[in-house]
Amino acid sequence: MAELVFHTGPMDCGKSTLALQLDYTQSTHGRRGRVFTSQDRAGEGVIASRLGLTADAIEVDEAFDFWRYVIAELTGGHRVDYIVCDEAQFYTPDHIDQLARIVDELQLDVYAFGILSDFRTRLFPGSQRLIELADRVETLPIGPLCWCGSRGTHNARTVDGLMVTEGSQVVVGDTTDGGEVRYEVLCRAHHRRRMTATRAKATLSPDPLPFDPDDF
Repeated sequence: MAELVFHTGPMDCGKSTLALQLDYTQSTHGRRGRVFTSQDRAGEGVIASRLGLTADAIEVDEAFDFWRYVIAELTGGHRVDYIVCDEAQFYTPDHIDQLARIVDELQLDVYAFGILSDFRTRLFPGSQRLIELADRVETLPIGPLCWCGSRGTHNARTVDGLMVTEGSQVVVGDTTDGGEVRYEVLCRAHHRRRMTATRAKATLSPDPLPFDPDDF
């Protein structure tokens, strides 16, 4: 039976690396697939892992239709055995519904890879729909660490080293007019306190008090 499988985890846990490895393993055993991505930091139509691995991919924008694409490939005499979808958090709920239909009606395996929640700890719409529809949700076992050494679980957006909690859900670029935008993985406790590595160094304290002493 074909499956819709969602592989998830925070940034820097190896999702894109696993996507490329899965495609390589499947293709070396004679299967033919298609690899998709959306808004990868390396540019349009590219999957890039933080280990330096890259591969060409089909870019998914809002108007893209997975069902029509796969039907066109099959009716055109092209073989499709599986689908790999990286950066799936940026897909729309309609995209995920199309992927589920491909699994159910065409019996093709679909492997999706993506982040669950944004810098505000809110689920991405694509990830939410994947949780609702996937046959399996797999959390990658090897994840990044927070600056304090604890397991990193939450993605923080920083501007010039300071965590922000407002703004567009998707900001892929590294810089804006408002300052240098980057992302940092934090444990839940330090995400709640907005305690980034830069701020922790500035306070000269590895774990400052979780409350303001002036309030007492």
